Parts: sequence; C-alpha cells; structure tokens
Amino acid sequence: MAVRLRLLLILTGLTGIQGITTVSEVSVKAGGSISIPCLYGSQYRNHVKYLCKGYYFRHCSYVIKTNQQSSGRFLISDDKNQRIFNVTMNDLRNADTDYYWCAVEINGGPDVEKYFHLSVTRDLPRLYVDHQEITGFHGEKITINCSHRNSGEMKWCRLGGSCRSSSGSLDGTSVTINVRPGVVTVTMSELTTDSSGWYLCVQGDLQMPVHLTVTEKPTTTTLATTALLTTTAELVTVTTGFNTPTTVQAELQSASIDLKTLIIPLSLMIVVVMVTLSIWFMLKKLKKTKEAPSAMTTAEEEITYSSIDHMKKTSRQPRHAETDVDVMYSSVVTMRQKRVRKQVEAKDENVIYSTLV
Repeated sequence: MAVRLRLLLILTGLTGIQGITTVSEVSVKAGGSISIPCLYGSQYRNHVKYLCKGYYFRHCSYVIKTNQQSSGRFLISDDKNQRIFNVTMNDLRNADTDYYWCAVEINGGPDVEKYFHLSVTRDLPRLYVDHQEITGFHGEKITINCSHRNSGEMKWCRLGGSCRSSSGSLDGTSVTINVRPGVVTVTMSELTTDSSGWYLCVQGDLQMPVHLTVTEKPTTTTLATTALLTTTAELVTVTTGFNTPTTVQAELQSASIDLKTLIIPLSLMIVVVMVTLSIWFMLKKLKKTKEAPSAMTTAEEEITYSSIDHMKKTSRQPRHAETDVDVMYSSVVTMRQKRVRKQVEAKDENVIYSTLV
C-alpha cells in the first residue's frame, strides 16, 4: 500500500496536478466580495476555464467564462504562468449561497471540475481576513490575521501545498503562528519571490484564501535621489516664479515618478495661481481707481473786484450854469481765489464783483 501511494505521488509530481485544486467552503458577509483561486494542471494551460453554479455539475448553469468579457458582479482571470484562474464575486447576496464549480473545458471529453460551497451571512463570517491581497518586500515579513467564530484548530496552508498549525517553515519561508481567542496571527518572515502565491486560513471545512505578492524593495539611494530632484525643482519654481527648467524635468521623468502622485500637487498649484491672479487683478483695478481724477478738484482763477463811488461835483466854470455832475470813481482789484470745481463743470468764466456807492 505504501509503495503504491509513493508511486502515485511520484507520478503526480512528474505530470503535475491532474485536476483542479480550490477551496471547499467559504463564508462571506452580505454585500462583501471574495476571490476564489482555482489551481489547474499544466496540460490545461490553453483551455477555456469557467465558473458554474448548481448542486449537480451536469445541470449547473454558466456564470462566467475566460473566453467571454467579464461583466456584472462576477469576474474571471487566468494566470497561465502560475496555472491559476481566479474568480471574483462582488456585492454578494443571500441568494448567492449555493454550490459552485471551478471547471476546465475539455474538447472531445468530459470537463474537469472541482466544487466549493459559498455561504452568504448577515453577520460576520465564520472565518475571514482583513485583506485578501497582501504585498511584501523581499527579505522582510508580513502579518495576516485569521479571525474566526468557531472553535477548532487553525492551520496556515499553501494552495496545492503543505500546511502548518504551529511555527516552522513552509515551502522555504519562516512561519510564526500566534493563537489568541477569536484570531490566529500568522507572520511570514524572510520573504522571497518564491513566497508569492495563494495561501489559505483553514479551520475544519472552512477556508479563506489570501494572495501574497513579494517584490523587491526600492533602494534608499533611488528614493533619496528622487526626493532631491523633486526638492530642487520646487526651489527653482519658487525662486524664479517660472516653470521647472527642462533639465530638471528630464531628471524627474527619468526618476519614473508615478503620475498619480503629481495630480494633487498640480491641482493645488493651479488653485494657488488662480487665486494669485485674482488678487493681482483686484489690486491693479484698485490702483487705477485711486489714480483717476478726484470728484472734487481745486483750481485757481482770476477774480476782479470793482468798487464804484458815486459823488456830486459843482462846476466852477463861469460860462456854464452850475450843474451838479455825477462822478463815478471805480477801483479794480485783481485777486486769485481757489475755486471748487466739480467733476463735471462748465467753462471757466471771469467773475466781477462790484460795489456801488
């Protein structure tokens, strides 16, 4: 018996996975989402994959296929390098509670399938994680909290691989498992690119898949250079009041800055420029108003004052009769007086003031 089992394992290792490996039972809160990984053999790399719903596979109904455009609440993607097609279900409802099948189409033969059961609950799921997608850096560590409502042993497994219920090594990665009431904390340290893949929190028949992506951590030199270039560009802009020179822009472009990180500063800069221009126009308008002619202006003009004395004089000429003659003496004094001139005034005129005696 042991010989036959060993031979079966050897054949399986040589030929790869013959069927499909996936979860068996998952629990999700209503309104939530979940991603289900379906691992298949290398011989099915170029086959069509699909998700089917129903208790019996022969009578199940298609939900989505890889040769069709994803639409609605269900999405499907196929990673042929990792040999995993992933099904994502969004906005889950109570009516979505059912049996589902991860399947591969086989031309001229029966399709290959593997079922799992999805239960949608009103309260918290019986087993869940904070995030299904986790990113870590090479040589560092990540932490996953597997929260549960049921009692029982918790295991941390790799999809299609081995499991651990206590601290140790899992496929070359160091794993530390800390058990607390209601939650099991899994810490994976000394990460490598080979650590990337799908893992499972397992408690009895329940599983919750978690996808780990391990990348190289950006070097400190690169970050410092990028920060220095950005600071230099900002200083040039503030000092000169002009846009960043072409050389600095070229350096920034070579630093491969994500466009999204520039949207917020660019928006703020546009707002500042608009506010500055508005204030400048207001000040300019106010200055023109002050320089305009005042409503009341003063001007000097000549004014003539005249005084006339009226006197009677008796003629002493013998040849003529004595007749009183009216004599008028006039004196004219010219003065300059400041005159108030309105904003809209008539033509300047000479004004004569006269005193008659």
